[in-house]
Amino acid sequence: MIKCFWTKISCMKNKVSLFKRIIVLLLVGQSSIACAQKINQKVYIIEYEVLKTQKALIKKGDKKAIENYNKLIIKADNLLNVDGFTVVNKTGVPPSISKHDYMSIGPYWWPNPKTDDGLPYIRKDGEINPETRNNFTDYVEKDNFFSAVKTLKNAFYLSNDKKYALKNLEFISKWFINNDTKMNPNVNYGQSIPGKNNGRCFGIIEFGGLTGIIEFLELARHKNILSKEIENGMFNWFTAYANWLQNSKLGKEEATRKNNHATHYDVQLLSILVYLNKIEEVKNYLSTTTKARIFNQIEPDGSQPLELARTKSFSYSVMNLHGFLELAILGKKVGVDLWGMESEDGRSIKKGYEFMLPYVIKEKEWKYKQIKDKKHSKEKLIADLKKARKLFKEDAFDVTLEKLNKK
Repeated sequence: MIKCFWTKISCMKNKVSLFKRIIVLLLVGQSSIACAQKINQKVYIIEYEVLKTQKALIKKGDKKAIENYNKLIIKADNLLNVDGFTVVNKTGVPPSISKHDYMSIGPYWWPNPKTDDGLPYIRKDGEINPETRNNFTDYVEKDNFFSAVKTLKNAFYLSNDKKYALKNLEFISKWFINNDTKMNPNVNYGQSIPGKNNGRCFGIIEFGGLTGIIEFLELARHKNILSKEIENGMFNWFTAYANWLQNSKLGKEEATRKNNHATHYDVQLLSILVYLNKIEEVKNYLSTTTKARIFNQIEPDGSQPLELARTKSFSYSVMNLHGFLELAILGKKVGVDLWGMESEDGRSIKKGYEFMLPYVIKEKEWKYKQIKDKKHSKEKLIADLKKARKLFKEDAFDVTLEKLNKK
């Protein structure tokens, strides 16, 4: 009887012990899943906060926001009647004999006045040859396509009207996926020089607008209107294009440039790798290659010698810093602090912006060559300063921004 009693007690203890172990295992399992979800949390290129702010202002009745929204909707409605955009529309034919290959001519190259046929073309830095901006090449068609996608993306988010998203998906399919109209995933014939070559690495920068395509695809997927066919098609296209960027002769050459071309190459490549969910590759790249670019391109006083040597030195300085800011924002999303990185002798993205401050508020006169008006670049710089202050809690620009607000 006593033996039976202790046997029962022992069984009960074993059951309690087993139950405790099961509870512990469940808790550990849930914790592991939560950690895994946090580690594998999807990183997005799209800036939802910017769109949310715009939407909130419209709902609040902000006059300027409503005015901009109405203009946006008019543009978006006009695009609903557009058939689409494609590389096969150009009148020129690339050296590959395939109109599916993108082609453009270097914008600063002009006919040679010393030769009968105008060849080889000669360079006039900062001066755009109108011949490079017509339908003989793909440049204008590509720009119109990227602009259309951005307009329809914003119209879709702000209005919640699916017709804008569906039109965008139609445009994207035509440019990237449909067999009769798609662009091959390369820029082998970008920024060619007539009489000299069929294409240069510098053509890659013309595809900075791909980030806008990624933003819309992320939004479409989030809103459950991205079909598997388009999602798979774009995944395959971006995979092939990223491979071309990293392994082709022109892609490798662009990656080794010492100025804004390399900076914007990084923005383009890493945005695509984020879309392909190659986050560890992005983190490693930012921590090594991009970090080295910052320290190589920006001097301890914040100046950017290779941009200052251009005929539009203010514009190129702002353009390069904007690229670095985009990379810093991307870094923040994946846990790499590019904004806070500083070399032993004081080189940093922040220092690059600080160099520009006295010229924005006209405490100093810009002494470098600038053959075009600075207005657009100045507006872009001020917008970047505000963004950096907000995202990185950066107070180094406060005095400058306050002075600008008083004007």
